[in-house]
Amino acid sequence: MQEETIESLEQQIADLSQKLMAKRAEAIPEPVPNYEFACTEGSVRLLDLFGQHDHLLVIHNMGNACSYCTLWADGINAFVPHLESAVGLVLVSKDSPQVQREFANDRGWRMRMASHGGGAYLEEQVNSEGMENYPGVACYKRQGDSILRVAYSHFGPGDLYCSIWHLLGLAGIGLNQWAPKKSYLDSIDNKCGSGAE
Repeated sequence: MQEETIESLEQQIADLSQKLMAKRAEAIPEPVPNYEFACTEGSVRLLDLFGQHDHLLVIHNMGNACSYCTLWADGINAFVPHLESAVGLVLVSKDSPQVQREFANDRGWRMRMASHGGGAYLEEQVNSEGMENYPGVACYKRQGDSILRVAYSHFGPGDLYCSIWHLLGLAGIGLNQWAPKKSYLDSIDNKCGSGAE
C-alpha cells in the first residue's frame, strides 16, 4: 500500500469537498415559513432579506458573548462584497438589533444584521438534535412567495468555513491548543522583526 503524503491527503480533502458539494445539490429542499425578524429599522420578513437575489445565506451566530461566533463572522466579513455579488447575506442572532449593530460597528462588520429574538426561527432553523442555538449557516432559495431551505451546515473548530484552523495547523497547532479571543491587544508585539532596537 502506498504511503499517504501530505499532498495526497490534501487532494483527498479537495476531492471530498467536491463530492460534498454534489451531494448537497442532490438534497431535497425543505419549505420554510416566512419568518419575522427585528432589525434597527423595524421588523422584516425572511423574504425581504433576499434583496435582489434568489438565494440567501443566513449566518447563525450565538451573539456577541461568543468569541468563536465572533471569529467566524470576522472571517466571513472579508468576503461580504464577493458573497453579495451572488447571494443575499445576513447574520442573525438572538441579541437585540441595537446590541447587534453596536457590536458589528465595533468589529467593522459590513454584513446586514437581524434578530430572531430566540423565537420560532431559532427553534426551527438553528437548533438541531442535542444542539441549541448552534452556530452555522443556512442557504435558502426563493421561489415566488415561497422559501426553500436548500442547505445547512454547523460551524465548529476545524470546519470548512474558517480558514484559521487550517493555517494554524500548518504550524502544528491543534484544535485543542488554541481558542479565539475578541481582542489580542494585550498580547501583540508591535515590533517589526526580532532585532534589537
